[in-house]
Amino acid sequence: MTSVAPAQARISIIGAGPGGLTCARILQRRGIAVTVHDRDPGPDARNQGGTLDLHADNGQIALREAGLLDEFFKLARPEGQEMRQMDPTGTMTSHTVPGADELFKPEIDRGQLRDLLLDSLQPGTVHWGRALDTIGGPADGPRQLHFADGTTVETDLVIGADGAFSRVRPAVSPAAPEYTGVSFLEAWFSDVENRHPDIAELVGQGGAHAADGDRGLFAQRNSGDHIRVYLIQRLPVDWISRSDLTVDDTDGIRALLLDEYADWSPRMRRMISGNDGPYVDRPIFALPVPHTWEHNPTVTLLGDAAHLMPPLGVGVNLAMLDACELALALANEATVDDAIRTYEKTMLPRSTETARILEGGAEHLLSADIPDFGDDGDARP
Repeated sequence: MTSVAPAQARISIIGAGPGGLTCARILQRRGIAVTVHDRDPGPDARNQGGTLDLHADNGQIALREAGLLDEFFKLARPEGQEMRQMDPTGTMTSHTVPGADELFKPEIDRGQLRDLLLDSLQPGTVHWGRALDTIGGPADGPRQLHFADGTTVETDLVIGADGAFSRVRPAVSPAAPEYTGVSFLEAWFSDVENRHPDIAELVGQGGAHAADGDRGLFAQRNSGDHIRVYLIQRLPVDWISRSDLTVDDTDGIRALLLDEYADWSPRMRRMISGNDGPYVDRPIFALPVPHTWEHNPTVTLLGDAAHLMPPLGVGVNLAMLDACELALALANEATVDDAIRTYEKTMLPRSTETARILEGGAEHLLSADIPDFGDDGDARP
């Protein structure tokens, strides 16, 4: 089958995260029709997670192409670029404070970023409650998307923007994410200035990291007077069930944590045990390095679906840059096949280089020093 022109193609993006929505927004700005399918029943079905920093040399480039950079800066928190390094006693060992006009990587809540992108799309672009099951059809198209609800959609291009455990990835690659050996446990704190002033003082306006070589934590200021703390340990992926607990057993997990962090100061231990509500288990997975695949004229990947890495500050930025470059390739090339080749020629080497730098990087979050990855990322969950 001859590859179709992007303007005439039926383009299907799987996943309504920042990468998928950025791609859809830029395509629509270039006059190219697109549909996004997402497994969630609606945009408010689940919490979108904590805060993230969008870098001037990748994430902000994508937002500029999407025509949303000014709106982003209205929502972003430049003060969130503050970074504190502490020891287990709570003593600050280093402190980075952003300049008054510093906008290289301001923070924004993930939910705010997603809403900004969703609201920019044409009505009906996102089809909710569409969990992809399998992809059928010949490699040169058309492809059939088989959804868990029994429906099928025929399409000319499938873009996998569906994250770590992508259902699109098997169409181009047999690779599967592997557990890194490091697990995050997320704790939430609300109304922190009133209810948790000691923690608010420790964390400041941005992020605070502490570790002793075997265990660590990363605390992160969110908008709305919230703080999220990620407790970082080297553990089996099923450590909660091995302890005869469930993730809902907050008191049982809290007791284990207080024992594990027994040598930390009482002030620091309040970030471990004073949380509002249950913990959230977040084991860290990564794709093998390098992760590449043979060119397919009707399927490609972006973001974590293409290059899942440890959470060290580059994931969403790379996903949005991928999305931008793929959308521009589709706008500028004669056929879908040509566009995929152009996109992957840049994306695959870039993601391989970054993945090599960050390989094993989750272990560095247990180090007493913040790892320095230069311009490629910073130690952020």
